[in-house]
Amino acid sequence: MKRILLLSFYLAVGAGFMACNPEEEKEETKPNIIFIMSDDHAYQAISAYGHGLNETPNIDRIANEGAIFHRATVTNSICAPSRAVMLTGKHSFINGKVDNIQPFDWDQDNFPKLLQANGYQTAMIGKIHMDGLPQGFDFSMVLPGQGHYYNPDFLINGEKKRIEGYCTDIITDAALNWLKNDRKEDEPFLLLYHQKAPHRNWKPAQEYLTLYDDKTFDPPANFFDDYEGRGTAAKTQEMEIDGHARWGHDFKFQLDPTNGDTTWLVNQLKRLNPEQLEDWLEAYEPKNKAMQEANLSGKELALWKFNRYIKDYLRTIKSVDDGVGELLDYLKETGLDENTIVVYTSDQGFYLGEHGWFDKRFMYEESFRTPLLMKYPKEIKAGSSFDQLVQNLDFAPTFLDYAGVDIPEEIQGESFRDVVSGKTEEFRDAVYYTYYEYPAEHQVKRHYGVSTKRYKLIHFYYDIDEWELYDLEKDPMEMQSVYDDPSYAEVQKMMHEKLEEVRKKYGDSDELNKHYLDAYLEHRAKRNR
Repeated sequence: MKRILLLSFYLAVGAGFMACNPEEEKEETKPNIIFIMSDDHAYQAISAYGHGLNETPNIDRIANEGAIFHRATVTNSICAPSRAVMLTGKHSFINGKVDNIQPFDWDQDNFPKLLQANGYQTAMIGKIHMDGLPQGFDFSMVLPGQGHYYNPDFLINGEKKRIEGYCTDIITDAALNWLKNDRKEDEPFLLLYHQKAPHRNWKPAQEYLTLYDDKTFDPPANFFDDYEGRGTAAKTQEMEIDGHARWGHDFKFQLDPTNGDTTWLVNQLKRLNPEQLEDWLEAYEPKNKAMQEANLSGKELALWKFNRYIKDYLRTIKSVDDGVGELLDYLKETGLDENTIVVYTSDQGFYLGEHGWFDKRFMYEESFRTPLLMKYPKEIKAGSSFDQLVQNLDFAPTFLDYAGVDIPEEIQGESFRDVVSGKTEEFRDAVYYTYYEYPAEHQVKRHYGVSTKRYKLIHFYYDIDEWELYDLEKDPMEMQSVYDDPSYAEVQKMMHEKLEEVRKKYGDSDELNKHYLDAYLEHRAKRNR
């Protein structure tokens, strides 16, 4: 379906500058930076990573023309905290945004502020998931909170406006409009182009509502995981596709098949205009009816739920990939691609049925790892591949490094510019992780840990005190903790020493854990009064 554009909303706040001259752009000494981030985009769902699940030809272009990272990770696998880490280059316990509930302090430094102060024009368009007017941007057009897939509201430089159409397309159009019409031709630019998709609850665009209807997906090998070999946290989570996902919210039923009650989806569909609703009902209602008539149960029903989930998830990614293609085409057509750094990543990884799960939060690989693809023709060799332990902590110093801006001492990340340019293979030997949002939705227990390329040590705390240790070389799917295995005694000792080393390096402690726990519980208590 042809998308609905209301560019007057964008133009009303833009400066109306002409698009830059490609020849002049080639003479820029400072590179332009386009930082593309999707929400919950699993690396397994990018075809460049080779899992064969779907095709993302446009996102793959970034890897083909530049580099792909295979061991990129996050420091805290949940939306807003991850974004705060990316902006500040500081761990959650230092920048203060440890969970989705407590506020983010926009007054602290972030890399867009520093670039802005050093001659960059800056824009943030899409999802940021943090309250308050974004600081460090000449132009911002962001979704309030999670935002809506259809006919979403935006805060345009703080002013709320509703825009008709599909969220992914609107964000892409706004980003292109800013590039074409609203930036100055004589200044380098930073554009944060951040998509909502493929965040739950996975509402596809009208043109993709029936994509994959002719395909049945096989789940991961450990989809029917019984969690033996893991501790309490894996056994007590509430993020199983077959068991915790909801008939309305996730599986797109207007009536709960188990009891006939109206679901959450009914109110959500009121946001759609008549044409959108007609297409939606035409796509889902016959499939829903067929499922009910099949009277599925047990493993057959679980596999149906997996397929409904994975198809909707991948359908939303198709629109994201389309938008990346439009952006890359524009850069190529105008000659901007030669002097523009393009990064594609996600705010964290995501479970696509591994362990039977959706969502993220755990330090286990699928949510700990995140996709990272990057191109910059002046320095990055096309087709490069890296397995260094980079983190979302490293974006801020890397972008500042490319821009020739001094990296403040308080930034905890490291620039990986020399790694991706091929100048060095040396980088950190271990990465640190923290997670704080418990008790809460999905009931993933508080934990922190350290990971090297081969081993991972995790401590679950607060209402339990349990340790897990994984040998990622022998057990890449993390099915058996070897923490109490005598043959791993020396590894356990080494990893405990490494954990203490990184906690000291970054300034974390049990006292900080208690501080954030107390603040979280107090906030929950006030909210529930």
